[in-house]
Amino acid sequence: MNETELAGAIDHTVLGPETTLVDVKTVLDEAEEYGMNACIPPCYVAEADEYAPDVPLATVVGFPHGQHAIDAKREEAVVAWDDGADELDMVINIGRLKSGEHGAVKADIEEIVAAVPIPVKVIIETALLNDEEKHDACRLAQEADAAFVKTSTGFADGGAEIEDVELMAEYLPVKASGGIGDYQKANAMLDAGAQRIGASSGVEIVEDFRG
Repeated sequence: MNETELAGAIDHTVLGPETTLVDVKTVLDEAEEYGMNACIPPCYVAEADEYAPDVPLATVVGFPHGQHAIDAKREEAVVAWDDGADELDMVINIGRLKSGEHGAVKADIEEIVAAVPIPVKVIIETALLNDEEKHDACRLAQEADAAFVKTSTGFADGGAEIEDVELMAEYLPVKASGGIGDYQKANAMLDAGAQRIGASSGVEIVEDFRG
């Protein structure tokens, strides 16, 4: 993998509760300079699309806990797409998954996939699931025609783990996210089968690769 390919696999991310428009513009500037994608809060998507129209732009739906009503998630997805998002990262309803309500979890994903003509990545929050639940979540995302499964929001204890990426890659392309702060960790995730990396340390990862 060369630098261009690595940078293109990174979703350079800022999603904290104190994120300002200045923070978002900084991430967009860095993403544009290094050839990365950007992942930002939904409230800034329209401004981000106007500020940096050439940066591939992802935002989040049902973030970070996934327990929004389905109608609210669908509307959030449609607004994000209308505002200029190129991809959506949605959080499953983890409580319903853990309760065995698989039909509700699948319907939740299907609503978002059907609502927008852009790729939907499904965040399953691996740190909160056992292996059986991880398999169930990935299978449901696959059946609902999601484009990716994603390990983590970054807001639960624990982030991306190699074993989880390997498990998830059996079903769909994987976005590994959470705790990936350098090239060594990013490369390990890519070697395990991830096709995308979500990280607030995108610049550090690329600079580490250069070094």
